[in-house]
Amino acid sequence: MFLFAFRNLISRPVRSLLALLGLTVAIAGMVGLFSIATGIDDLVGKTFSRIPGLAAMQPGAPIPLFSRLPIGWVAEIAEVKGVRKARPEVWARAQLVEGKPTFSPPRFLFGTDIKTTLELKEAIYRDDIVAGRFLTTDDIGTFNCVISRPIAEAFKKTIGDRLHVDGYDLTVVGIYQCGSLLLDIAIVLDGNSVRKIGKFDDSLVSSVYIEPDDSVSKEQLIEEIRQKFQGRRASDWRTNALVEFPQAGLAGLLNALAQLLEAAASRLQGNSFSAPGNSLLTAPSAETPSDQQASDEDGIEVRSAQDWGDKIADLSSDLDIFLYLMTGIGIIIALLSILNTMLMSVAERLIEFGVLKANGWSAWDVMRLVTWESALLGLSGGILGCLAGWIAVQILNTIYSTRLYLYASPGLLLFSLGFSTFLGMIGGLYPALWALRMSPMEAIRRG
Repeated sequence: MFLFAFRNLISRPVRSLLALLGLTVAIAGMVGLFSIATGIDDLVGKTFSRIPGLAAMQPGAPIPLFSRLPIGWVAEIAEVKGVRKARPEVWARAQLVEGKPTFSPPRFLFGTDIKTTLELKEAIYRDDIVAGRFLTTDDIGTFNCVISRPIAEAFKKTIGDRLHVDGYDLTVVGIYQCGSLLLDIAIVLDGNSVRKIGKFDDSLVSSVYIEPDDSVSKEQLIEEIRQKFQGRRASDWRTNALVEFPQAGLAGLLNALAQLLEAAASRLQGNSFSAPGNSLLTAPSAETPSDQQASDEDGIEVRSAQDWGDKIADLSSDLDIFLYLMTGIGIIIALLSILNTMLMSVAERLIEFGVLKANGWSAWDVMRLVTWESALLGLSGGILGCLAGWIAVQILNTIYSTRLYLYASPGLLLFSLGFSTFLGMIGGLYPALWALRMSPMEAIRRG
């Protein structure tokens, strides 16, 4: 039956080839589109699986770049039971690198507390050095930096070279490679150096990296930190930062003015914050309705690697809807192509089916023949489509290695192959049912 079906297909090469081509394009497009979603999932999984600790940020901030916390809170976090180390972090966007704007891919300045970083059990960037060295205590207060290999290759820099960033000359002392598009975008310096370059307020940090000591569960540790800072209003400390983004031009000035007005209104209501250290909040002189509302709010948000992954998964779910719609269009076209091919094939072979039935073939045998032919088209189209999609993914990843990460996983390829075969069988089902309903004489007469 298999050989018979194969000979019938190759006896009409042009029509079979057109149906095969339509299915190949549809499956290749399916592999290519869904490799975007699987690439995001794989990238997120590989990235956050390397982060064993927790990140404390401003509530609602999507990433540390948009977060601000009082620097005094770092010591308070370190005192919480279950915290082994609390490392302050300062993040800023590098606007110009070697005189060129950094839009795609973006580049970020990562200011770390070097002493604490050296004391961590595990640390990204520190543990990923491929050339030179990581920062040491001798680099505190200097503009020595560690850059990623993609940055080094993009700007043709090596150990000892100078990297000009936002008007400052940085000296490259190390090169790292994490193998993740989400991580290989940072220029690592001492935290105070990033403050100077990014005009970052000395009383604030972007986030706090928390390394647990495993004496309590992560869930319990997150809850204890949240409870410790519950009710501390963001407006009480955020007004310390006159302009969070000094290079934002007019928008930055308007933002600063709004913050000053907010601070003035807060003081008129009797609210204030302690001057020493610009970190710990003092109790307001009189409780107002806004104060009562703030007491129920979280002053800090602590996220684990799983939380980051879940948030990105929520974002990628919207992308999946778009991918399903785009893939559905291609699948419908491929299905119609197979249906047309099989209908024409059945219509041209009515006499053949009549003769086969007259010679003892059952209706089930005729149906199996037509189904085999459509299944062969689906299987062949699936193989070619998966191969074409996989090759296209590898080419795109090679060309845009620092901007794009597509992943045609084995599971995606197997699903696409099975779906293509199933699609071919569905496309041949109606023609097969049409053929088996006719009697031998009716088939010969119509032919």
